[in-house]
Amino acid sequence: MDRLILISMLCLWAGSMPAVHGGDPIITFEWKVTYGNVAPLGVPVKGILINGEFPGPNINSTTNNNVEINVFNNLDEPLLFTWHGIQNRKNSWQDGTLGTMCPILPGTNYTYHFQVKDQIGSYMYYPVTDMHRAAGGFGGLRIHSRPLIPVPYDQPADEFTVMVGDWFNKGYTTLKKILDSGRNLGRADGVHINGKNAKGDGKDEPLFTMEAGKTYRYRFCNAGIKTAVNVRFQGHTMKLVEMEGSHMVQNSYESIDVHVGMCFTVLVTADQEPMDYYLVASSRFTKRELTATGIVRYMNGKGGPKPDLPKPPVGWAWSLNQFRTFRWNLTASAARPNPQGSYKYGGINITRTIRLANTAEKVDGKLRYAINGVSFVEPTTPLKLAEYYGVADKVFKYNNIPDEPPAQISNVALEPIVVNITYKDFIEVIFENHETAIQSWNIDGYAFFAVAIETGTWSPDKRMNYNLLDAVSRHTIQVFPKSWAAVFITFDNAGMWNIRSEVWDRHYLGQQLYFSSLSPNRSLRDEYNMRDGTLVCGIVESMPKPPPFSS
Repeated sequence: MDRLILISMLCLWAGSMPAVHGGDPIITFEWKVTYGNVAPLGVPVKGILINGEFPGPNINSTTNNNVEINVFNNLDEPLLFTWHGIQNRKNSWQDGTLGTMCPILPGTNYTYHFQVKDQIGSYMYYPVTDMHRAAGGFGGLRIHSRPLIPVPYDQPADEFTVMVGDWFNKGYTTLKKILDSGRNLGRADGVHINGKNAKGDGKDEPLFTMEAGKTYRYRFCNAGIKTAVNVRFQGHTMKLVEMEGSHMVQNSYESIDVHVGMCFTVLVTADQEPMDYYLVASSRFTKRELTATGIVRYMNGKGGPKPDLPKPPVGWAWSLNQFRTFRWNLTASAARPNPQGSYKYGGINITRTIRLANTAEKVDGKLRYAINGVSFVEPTTPLKLAEYYGVADKVFKYNNIPDEPPAQISNVALEPIVVNITYKDFIEVIFENHETAIQSWNIDGYAFFAVAIETGTWSPDKRMNYNLLDAVSRHTIQVFPKSWAAVFITFDNAGMWNIRSEVWDRHYLGQQLYFSSLSPNRSLRDEYNMRDGTLVCGIVESMPKPPPFSS
């Protein structure tokens, strides 16, 4: 069970009390990671549990909390967790990707240290090693606003984390073998809601319980590995209030598409006849619709849910139009790295444009996914460690992909991909999807402004259609088939940061890269030193630790 130290708990609730060790409050957790049987679709398979739970426990935190998670790896294989959407300011050492950290070996433990600095909202964590994400090990990460900073809606009666996603009954080890053999995973067997799917026989226990007349906060995250999911409540609307750390203009929706890797928060008011209702999650953009349901129960309600489920939307154009309704709430007070009123992103000059195009290619007869003609392979020495120890040239090459996709790809290269970015440059990144499958991209360490998604081919004149006023600041974005998406980023978070496909078979077979943004002054004001106790491996394992950055 999660352990929250008492003094941190008092600071968390009181807000004005002195923080631990004279700084921001520290909250601590201890996780024992084990195998266990799970059966989201009724078929038992080997899954990954955290403290015996599937999905894993929620991490409850408040803006600026320091989070310490001691992970005991009781698996028989290496393990790493990433904190999806947590910006880890100046601290890519704790990002939890194989390009920045050595994995936690079987039978050992490691304590992550990171701060949820200037952030609020709904996030998640999941394992990044091999295909572990397809086995579980994922859960919700909540960041509440500090008491002194008002939230643009009334305090809800309660809140619920809802992890949705696709599921494969083959088990993650079989999925890994399929990909290693050079084949595609194919379609998922189903979808789940918090690892469950109601049978609808009147015997299902409720996932959530509401009291008539009260309003509840639901935090949705898609922790699946390749399938977008639409979520909706039987008989209830959802008011969207937050998306990936940004307060939203509060529109109401009958249903919302949750693309892989994305999280958002809605308010649902229990304003219907007291009885049971279905929460529905169904696959999007698949030939065969996969549906899961869960029971939402009214206290003292009478009767089970009606059998008629609310119908899902049809087509990806509907999803594109929904994206265009998402707007950043510019009047809300909130914790954010660039405070309200001081960050006019639409008026900043772009210093560099990087266009990233995904492709599916065969290399030696096996399937690989590439970016601009290069497919990423994991080095035995994490990229960040190689850079810090001054042996980068022995592990990778900087800027080994072009800033725009080549007109024709003759041979796909297999190597680590690292793009060097000048510290504090304002960059435009264009994600181009020339394929017929929907894509989902995440950029670690940053919140970017999602200024446009459009069909067709990107060209500079398309900037005329950008939203330069209230685009949502977020960390994950979808790219529809034969379409493109544009984002703006200020690279003011020094470190080595992962840009990856959230479609995990594509990630596993090479659709990822790293941005390196180096502090020119080697100053603690820009980036933290490597922490004592950091795991080392590869060619740096026996090397002396470099001198620390100065203040």
